[in-house]
Amino acid sequence: QVQLVESGGGLVQAGDSLRLSCAASGRTLATYTMGWFRQAPGKERELVGRITWTGFTYYPDFVKGRFTISRDIVKNTMYLHMNSLKPEDTAVYYCAADGEPRRVSGSQYGYWGQGTQVTVSS
Repeated sequence: QVQLVESGGGLVQAGDSLRLSCAASGRTLATYTMGWFRQAPGKERELVGRITWTGFTYYPDFVKGRFTISRDIVKNTMYLHMNSLKPEDTAVYYCAADGEPRRVSGSQYGYWGQGTQVTVSS
């Protein structure tokens, strides 16, 4: 079973940078596609970015150029680097892992962390 723990959230000002961490159990990052999601009040949970178990990253348009996902295989930790934060980035951020290892396509996230709050003030 994959276990995930997010950390690094907090209160920052618009324009600031923040790095979130997702500590995963075992060797998860080397075998599972991982994703960062966020959920703002009154909104559906949305994908912020994804890194496949092979290391390929994907970002939706609304964060391209500002957010970057990286991973440390040795530490089995995934990071979300957020730059030029905006108030609309305020949300609870979650890391997730695919429900199956080494999936070729069509990720179905089956493991979730508890979330970490990111609040961006003007």
